[in-house]
Amino acid sequence: MEHRFEMVAKTFKGLEEVLADELRELGAVNVEPGRRMVSFEGDLAMLYRANICCRTALCILKPIYKFIAKDADSLYEMVKEYNWSDVLTLEKTFSIDTTTHSSEFTHSRFVTYRVKDAIVDYFKDRFGPDKRPGVRLNDADVMINVHIDGDRVTLSLNSSGESLHKRGWREAQTEAPINEVLAAGIILKSGWRGDCPFVDPMCGSGTFLVEAAMIAANIKPGSYRKGFAFEHWHDYDAELFEKIMDENSERRDLPFKIYGADVSPKAVAIAERNILAAGVDEYVNLRIKSLQQWDAAPADGKPGVLITNPPYGERINSQDMEQLYKLIGNKLKRVFLGYHAWVISSNIDYLTAIGLSPSTKEEMQNGGLDCELREYIIFEGTKSDFRKEGGVLKEAPVNRPDRNRPGRKSDSEWKRDARAKGMGGKEAAPSRRKSNPLEDKYRPKKGGYARNEERRRKFKEETAAQSEAEQLLSRHRNPHALKSLGESPKRPSIPASEGPFMRTRRRWKRPKTTLRLPMATTLTTINK
Repeated sequence: MEHRFEMVAKTFKGLEEVLADELRELGAVNVEPGRRMVSFEGDLAMLYRANICCRTALCILKPIYKFIAKDADSLYEMVKEYNWSDVLTLEKTFSIDTTTHSSEFTHSRFVTYRVKDAIVDYFKDRFGPDKRPGVRLNDADVMINVHIDGDRVTLSLNSSGESLHKRGWREAQTEAPINEVLAAGIILKSGWRGDCPFVDPMCGSGTFLVEAAMIAANIKPGSYRKGFAFEHWHDYDAELFEKIMDENSERRDLPFKIYGADVSPKAVAIAERNILAAGVDEYVNLRIKSLQQWDAAPADGKPGVLITNPPYGERINSQDMEQLYKLIGNKLKRVFLGYHAWVISSNIDYLTAIGLSPSTKEEMQNGGLDCELREYIIFEGTKSDFRKEGGVLKEAPVNRPDRNRPGRKSDSEWKRDARAKGMGGKEAAPSRRKSNPLEDKYRPKKGGYARNEERRRKFKEETAAQSEAEQLLSRHRNPHALKSLGESPKRPSIPASEGPFMRTRRRWKRPKTTLRLPMATTLTTINK
């Protein structure tokens, strides 16, 4: 039996339970969520698997040394006592990353220097005054993580190297793209696994679209990376690593499409490049299309999931942003009936302008900003009528089996089950498609937003002002990051797929020639 050891997976605030479920599904044991981290145990194969397969982990740490240090001198002495020959040689380079929460160790840079001095002096004492491993800030062979909580010190090896959110598929980005780990976490929270349509009407650089396609098609997030830090460790097992890369690697077919659109042609061009680089163009339907132009949900015959990351108002005045968020609420209520919609923003006032009652509110962080993620269950009619008929907007806490019991449901499975229980989580009868009166009453209907002339008139007045706000958004969006794409008069388009764009295997080498995308007619004909 392989030696089992402790590991720590770091993540964003709000994604701890999602990451814990991922690790359990991969076979980790003693999984314990914490604050922006999850501790777990496993063997060397589990360490490789966590790096390759976890969508919501930023890095995987392997603790190697824990001790108590009251001051800088005791810190230096304790670090120097460790047998660093087990993890370092004179030929290798190392780097140190420090996090401290202590009244004694208040400066992380000072801690970094003391730890570095202790490691260097360890080698000088044993091999000579001029013999020592090199220090390298970037791309070091061995990356050491120092975590201090009070007087408790933990030294760990960073097995990931570069942050795991850097998947390797991103070719370009808009001004403020959502982090890949956060995007994947929100999708997993929603319970979406490709079993219904997926929509992002303000897709920007396409992060949600690519991550959704990878989740639904069973593409490992580590498939595109050039390498991991553990490949430089003395106990690296290349044969085991290749085995983990190849296991369960077949793509799944998607019965429903992933739909993305943006008002900015340049943003769509960037999204297109990223989608092609990730090799998921066969799953994604991409369009140049403003939010105002969404007058019907995708005609897939089934309500789906909508997830979007609208602008937060950093460069657009508040009145225009309020109009944009009002437009989001109107489109959700009038176009995306039956959908579960998820919207993340750092501005609570703008989220309130959506004008709908959220079923879920969760605190998260995006790009260093404190944000709130809200879920909206979109139904037809008034909220009071919906509740009178037995509908519930907020799900009651679920009594879940013990998390470590074999066969227990993951959080994502509970979410999918809740969505399958009719409106608001009420258990649906087996024959609900024929005889459930509540679902029949609130089932989405075409043209449901225009029940009478008065509502049509009011809707036109509201959306006229909101359309102006959205056009202003288009003029402000991505003024710098998109310059590299040039000013082509033609609109970009996703070409018809003739098979996978690239194999999702590691060490994929980019062609030396410049990729020029063929122009198809799909985008130009849709942009009306």
